[in-house]
Parts: sequence; C-alpha cells; structure tokens
Amino acid sequence: MGKLFGTDGIRGIANKDLTAELAFKTGQSGAYVLTKHSSKRPRILIGKDTRKSGDMLEAALTAGLCSMGAKVIPLGVVPTPAVAYLTRYYKADAGVVISASHNPMEFNGIKFFNGEGYKLSDALEDEIEALIANDMKDINLPTGSGIGKIEYRFDMIREYVDFMKKTVPVDLSGMKIVIDCAEGASYKTSVETLRELGANLVAIHTNPDGTNINSNCGSTHMEELQARVVYEKAALGLAFDGDADRMLAVDENGKMVDGDEIMAICANYMKEKGSLKQDTVVVTVMSNLGFTLMGQEKNLHIEKTKVGDRYVLENMLANGYNLGGEQSGHVIFLDDNTTGDGLLSALHLLQVMVDTGKPLSELAKVMEVLPQALVNAKVPNHKKESFMEYPEIASAVKELEDKFAGEGRVLIRPSGTEPLVRVMIEGKDQKQIEEEAKKLAELIMNTML
Repeated sequence: MGKLFGTDGIRGIANKDLTAELAFKTGQSGAYVLTKHSSKRPRILIGKDTRKSGDMLEAALTAGLCSMGAKVIPLGVVPTPAVAYLTRYYKADAGVVISASHNPMEFNGIKFFNGEGYKLSDALEDEIEALIANDMKDINLPTGSGIGKIEYRFDMIREYVDFMKKTVPVDLSGMKIVIDCAEGASYKTSVETLRELGANLVAIHTNPDGTNINSNCGSTHMEELQARVVYEKAALGLAFDGDADRMLAVDENGKMVDGDEIMAICANYMKEKGSLKQDTVVVTVMSNLGFTLMGQEKNLHIEKTKVGDRYVLENMLANGYNLGGEQSGHVIFLDDNTTGDGLLSALHLLQVMVDTGKPLSELAKVMEVLPQALVNAKVPNHKKESFMEYPEIASAVKELEDKFAGEGRVLIRPSGTEPLVRVMIEGKDQKQIEEEAKKLAELIMNTML
C-alpha cells in the first residue's frame, strides 16, 4: 500500500481509490488512535461537502467509528472550517471532514481534526495508516453496550454562523456583494452570514446537485464571477472553493484579488491596529515576489515555508504568529479559527473596506503582483528530487538569479505526485520570464533524462 495521507488527508477518486472499505477502516483506526488514551466514550463530529459520494463514504466512516465505540455526530453539509470550530466548541474528541476541496466531483477525501480543531500531525497520520495496513490486528473491538451510536445534529451549523458574525461584526448595510459558492459546502453558511450582516447579496452557484461542485465555478473558475460583479455594479465578488476553506476576491472592476493580495491588505490593516503579532505574515515559497517586496517596503516580516497550509500553520503555532496563508486563498487568521476559513477571510477583508472606506481596487495596490511563468519539465520520477545535483542546472539557476538582481526570482521544485520538476520564474517582463522558464525546463529535461 502506498502512502495514504497527503498534505491534506486521504484523497482520491471515490469508489476507486477511496472506497467504502477504506473509509470504514479509516474510521476504525482514526477513532482508536485519537481516543486510545481516553477512558470515556469518544465523541466525533462528521461534516461533508456536497459531492454525491459523500453519503456513501459518511455511512462507511460512521460504521467504522461506531465499531470502535464512538458516539458519532453527523453535521450534514458544512464547510471544513466549521467542523474545526465546532469540534472545539463542543469539546468533541475529534472532527472528520469528507471532502476533496477544490477538486472535481469524482474525487473525495477524508481529513481529521484533533480535539483542539487542528489537522493531525504527520506522526498521528502515520499511526492511523499503519493500523489500516495491518487490518487493525490485535485491536479488540467493543461488543454489547460498548458499541457506538449516532446522533444527527444538523442544527449545529447555526453556531458557526453566529460565531462568524460575532468574531467579525462588520456592518455591511447597503454594500452590494456577489458571492460564488461553487455548488459546495458554503451555499448556506456564507449566504446566511453575509445577509444577516446587512449585505445586498447576489448569490450564484448555490444549487448543489451532488455532481456540479466546482464545475466551472468557485475559486478555481473565476470568469463568471468577474463578469457578474461588473454587470451588477457590485462593490466586490467573493469566490469559495468546494469545502469553503479558501476564498479569492474580485474587485469592483472585475479584476481578481488573490490570496497574497488579501493577506497584504489584512496584514497592513492589522499592523496599523496593533493586532498583527510580531508584525509577521507566514506564506509559502510559492507566494508572489511582490509580496516579499511589499513586506520590505511596509516593514513587515515575511516568513516562508514549504508549499502546503499545514506547514504555514506549524510555523505560526511554533512562533506565535496570527496571520498566514497561500496565494490560492487559503488564509489562516489564527486568533479566530484553527484552519483556513474562506468566510472568515471574506469578513476580515470586508472589515478593512468598511473601516477605510476604500474600494478593493485601491486597497489591492498595496502590493504589485509580479508576472509569473510556470513550466513543467518531465523527468524520471526517481530523479526528480536531485535536480540541483547537476552542475549545469545549478549553474543556469545561479546565472538567472544574478541576472534578475533582486527584481526576479527562480523557484524550482519537484511535483509531489507526478514525474515532473516545476520551474517557476517571476520578474517584471512577462515575455522574458516565459522564455527563460521554457529554456530552463528544457535544460532540466535534457540533462536529467
């Protein structure tokens, strides 16, 4: 068996890679690992997005959890960050989300939160995985009154909406906002929250049918939202992904505002208010060079991690920072929630707009997004980690970096899932960086084949 847990739980095509049998075993092993030191019956919350396969996987996962004596509390269709919050709020032992986030509908996934609402460490995931591989050998299953039970609590989601309104109580009276819910998990919570805060709301892609999640909509397909914001003469647009843990925005002119720009806007506002801890933002190496240059200009400290929100969160927790995230719109406001939360990010962005009275297009000028060129170099899978060991590649990279002299950047990294090395170059001239990226990718392919 290959490694099950990736950077965001278990993920694959439902009923092919991620089967009901695997979901059952994951429920069993997850319940055991997360609650083995507890003497009381464990309470575990389950939420899911709108994919058709969610029902099948929820039933199997629930059976596995109950077979270990857990009390399982299904929440219905809810955003991922709602499960993280409600697990903490109700002092449950764990939370589980069935979702494949921004991926197409045929995919699904399973990820766990511990009792504090954080994603699991690599060590705990490895422990769960080992038990699955070993078919729960030598683990005694409860019988009789020790078997678990189910308590459906579809009303709990209201607590999350109330928490959002209380956490960022921004008055949106009269503000016209277009939101794209991606036919996903935010189709009720985001609409209710923004309307109750007074927004004049135009909501699109709020009719999930189990098969249309992320289909030409949401944060991975922004074109319709961009056009609709201009047509409606709205103040801005907000796009969520399938499980609503990320959000991208559109300004009043229909221009996209990505996660880097959202963090730049919020970081500078928080710094002015004295609420940005250590004047620091944590981002990944994929964040635009313009973000780093903005940080230098505004006296913000920028910490960089590997790609993946879990590494951003680890850095934030280890060093006491309270704002971090990714260019993709996965932003963590750690004072408020323990994971990326699209609705929370939207409310913080709206608060800056309301408090400053500035349109989003003006706020976004806080950073210049430098052009990026991304080219994939196909290489043998077993060699993809060692590209910098080739002198001609290392020399070409250094030559390029010297050429840019701080006004450009070369980032090369192996793909986590494919036999590829990804070449990303940033600079001020789009044509130049595209040519350089192609040239470097060709060199890598020819050298490593």
